[in-house]
Amino acid sequence: MNKILVTGGCGYIGGHTIVDLIENGFEVISADDLSRGSMKMLHGIEKVVGKPIKNYKVDLCNLDETEAIFGENPDIIGIIHFAAFKSVPESVADPLMYFRNNFNSLINILHCAAEFDVNNFVFSSSCSVYGNPSVLPVTESLPFADPESPYARTKQVGEAICSDFTNTNKHFNTVLLRYFNPAGAHPSGLIGEFMEKPENVVPVITQTAIGKRSEMTVNGNDYNTRDGSCVRDYIHVCDIANAHTRALQYIIEDRNKCNCEIFNLGTGNGVTVLELITAFEKVSGIKLNYKIGPRRIGDVIEVFANNQRARTLLGWETKYDLDAMMETSWRWEQALAANAHKKEAVKA
Repeated sequence: MNKILVTGGCGYIGGHTIVDLIENGFEVISADDLSRGSMKMLHGIEKVVGKPIKNYKVDLCNLDETEAIFGENPDIIGIIHFAAFKSVPESVADPLMYFRNNFNSLINILHCAAEFDVNNFVFSSSCSVYGNPSVLPVTESLPFADPESPYARTKQVGEAICSDFTNTNKHFNTVLLRYFNPAGAHPSGLIGEFMEKPENVVPVITQTAIGKRSEMTVNGNDYNTRDGSCVRDYIHVCDIANAHTRALQYIIEDRNKCNCEIFNLGTGNGVTVLELITAFEKVSGIKLNYKIGPRRIGDVIEVFANNQRARTLLGWETKYDLDAMMETSWRWEQALAANAHKKEAVKA
């Protein structure tokens, strides 16, 4: 009795979390409609863990399809819910699409949790809930500021939905994980971020370095930061994945202090975009071609975490530093390029 449903399991963080769960003794099934995730991720996961993974290609906004997953798997004991749209610019352009997808899928998953008596739930939240924070580093008790994007609003409201649902179901346990800026890839080089046109800065850096992009743009150098570019708390995706496993263990083992708990997932170190570029250049030995562009709508100026609570209660520690994030990201980009060359050679 250790089966976990990971929604969005064919996505970047969901895929790495599946690996970490399996390495810690859990059985995992995935639910991903592949509108944003990729079967390439699932195949990479299977290579890492050495076993097949079942994915249900299901639209979680469809309640009947969602219920069918639970009907086929009555032994599910926990859910980690990643499945959501996550692009800040896209959410600004089409907020209703984000509200419809992110809220309806969450509501249906919680409905099924209650219907099928699955009482352990981990929600993928984000540091975007803090908006432009008034105090740094950010602690979990900091009140929300106005969200900088509709995407951020879906995380604020999503947390409220989880909290309200948990409060009315005394046997239900929820952990809300607010993670900062995921980066890096699995050290094996077998899985990473599958995005042709990524918006996260690290894959943009690696795509520029390998030649997929002629140059990259730094969105703004006139912020009130030490070098004028935005400050973020970059954290390795494998560290984030391990925190989800630990959060699940925390509530399954009844170590939680209350039914709905919140944890920041960050390193505690703020890094500017320009410093990130410098770190990549040091690790790769490549001089990056970039230019300074205008600010991007929806971007927070500066945010980094106080992660003491996760370290104390979950026993969680970050294992990968900034250099490791850059090195594994670059290794992953090179692996993608090598695979693309192999496919071209086969066609020829």
